[in-house]
Amino acid sequence: MTDLEAAAARVAELTKQLNHYIYRYYVENENDVDDYTYDMLMRELQALEEKYPQLLRTDSPTHRVGGSADNTFEPVTHTVRMESLQDAFSEDEIRDFDARVRAVCPDAQYVVEPKIDGLSVSLEYRNGVLVRGSTRGDGDVGEDITANLRTVRSVPLHLKQDLPFLEVRGEVYLPRETFSKLVKEQELRGEKPFKNPRNAAAGSLRQKDPKITSRRHLDIFVFNVQQIEGKTLTGHKESLDYLRTLGFQTVPFYTKVENINDALAEIRRIGEIRYTLPFDIDGAVIKTDNFEQRARLGSTAKFPKWAIAFKYPPEERETELLDIEINVGRTGVLTPTAVLSPVFLAGTTVSRATLHNEDFIREKGIAIGDTVLVRKAGDIIPEVLAVVKHDPNAPIYTMPRVCPACGAPAVREANEAAVRCTNPDCPAQLLRMLIHFCSRDAMDIEGLGEAVLETLVNRGLLTNAADIYNLDYAQIAALDGQGAKSADNLRAAVEKSKQNDLSRLIFALGIRHIGQKAAALLSERFRSMDALCAASREEILAIDGFGEVMADAVLQFFSLPQSRELLGKLRDAGVNMQSLKVVKDARFAGLTFVLTGTLPTMTRSEAGEIIESFQGKTASSVSKKTSYVLAGEDAGSKLRRAQELGVPILSESDFLKMIQD
Repeated sequence: MTDLEAAAARVAELTKQLNHYIYRYYVENENDVDDYTYDMLMRELQALEEKYPQLLRTDSPTHRVGGSADNTFEPVTHTVRMESLQDAFSEDEIRDFDARVRAVCPDAQYVVEPKIDGLSVSLEYRNGVLVRGSTRGDGDVGEDITANLRTVRSVPLHLKQDLPFLEVRGEVYLPRETFSKLVKEQELRGEKPFKNPRNAAAGSLRQKDPKITSRRHLDIFVFNVQQIEGKTLTGHKESLDYLRTLGFQTVPFYTKVENINDALAEIRRIGEIRYTLPFDIDGAVIKTDNFEQRARLGSTAKFPKWAIAFKYPPEERETELLDIEINVGRTGVLTPTAVLSPVFLAGTTVSRATLHNEDFIREKGIAIGDTVLVRKAGDIIPEVLAVVKHDPNAPIYTMPRVCPACGAPAVREANEAAVRCTNPDCPAQLLRMLIHFCSRDAMDIEGLGEAVLETLVNRGLLTNAADIYNLDYAQIAALDGQGAKSADNLRAAVEKSKQNDLSRLIFALGIRHIGQKAAALLSERFRSMDALCAASREEILAIDGFGEVMADAVLQFFSLPQSRELLGKLRDAGVNMQSLKVVKDARFAGLTFVLTGTLPTMTRSEAGEIIESFQGKTASSVSKKTSYVLAGEDAGSKLRRAQELGVPILSESDFLKMIQD
């Protein structure tokens, strides 16, 4: 094989690998690889493309700014391109950047600021009022997420000055403390936790329901003026100072310097304090201050030539693995945790780290007594990266096949990495199950939070979910931090929960593989708990969107004597077992509607509820299977797609005629 052939094969491999990582990161909000490894792979590809220009592919990730806008939200074309930054990993590269700048602008000055690790967004204001917010997407086209950005409390809805037009760019992020609380809640509910604050922010900001976004307590730092009318700005520091007067929360600190030595000193200072900050940063940014000089310097196909990002290397430490503890989650999953000899890492002392699952332990060859390499994923969650020293006589750790909490058999099912306790009454699962049962999206019992539930479980006052409906409120009032008023409020919340729709109860039961949407589908199809309990596998599989794994999970849950006993107690307590959703008739059965644009007299959500009341379905994207597109003003790409495919298009008046009796 020639050098060119070897290079071509490597370019193809790197392109496929990096594009996969980009899709996972920007579209699915998942990290399959750490930032440093990703950066090194990207650098290798860039070097090969520079050496062999003939190997440059049209799908090369080196020519992309970010991820692609998916079809969950309406597309937004950015008037000013939202560029990404060139990365530097050494001070020599920073000095090379300075030399390139000074070759064009000898008197250039810089502003140095922290590089916030979050999701980049645009905010547009007309006459001082927020009119649109969007994601960066691929730099040219992003997604309209205005409703979700309005829930970010630090986003001003009205500026302190009524400028004719202003577009700013910012970074939406999740503070570390908020992220830690979110992960703890996810673990207690038996959900897959976010890997880092950036993924949590991205996943939260792209929710279809703005209420979910609001509950995540996102924040934003604004760091750039994209467009402005009614005000003349000449430099970056001046613009950040001005944005503060308008009511924006700008990057928390930024320093103007006259030369590259001072810029490097500020980069080192930020690196020293990065772990004391209440938010994640993945580097520091140097920007040419003067806007006229920026215009002269221009941009490459991907990066501005007037700015560069210095990326800090990940901090890793070696330590001894003293033991492996097993925790049991809400769904019975046994999770291994490494007990480490304490080591100072990324600003805190670390003595525990995740080991994920049995496959991870086997793949890394981990044994108790090993010296392991540890890092904080996203500078937050400690994880074991690799084994550094291993005694060849030490056995690789194997997961127990007996639950450490109750002694019941623990099994690993086919096609799963998890080892799971088989006892549904396992005491280790009780607290997590109750937290899920009472959560906002389930039975929504305000007043029964984690702390109160833990107290009630520890005192033996709750042994299952049905006990919630037989609480002694005098005992509740006597608990620390409660009192008569709290007990009365809790009583009201418990009574109110009895009237919830069947779909909430199904979700609250914590059936494996059954989330909110699947619970709603089961409720709509069977209409009562009795009918659901009696449903056959074939009837469940007939529900659009249900596969064998989900159907089998439902059947297994309702076949357990413990499940039947729990449902009986809930029924005796007066908990509703019927679907409350009104179904008028089945005129839309088997039909799928896509809603787009602004309707004259109703919201898209209201139209969706009407469609579902006639047993129709709504979808977020147009395909050949779409029955109708209900389009209002500013319908955008979904309307164009419907026209291309020949899908029937309805106005609101057409739709109203269809639902008239």
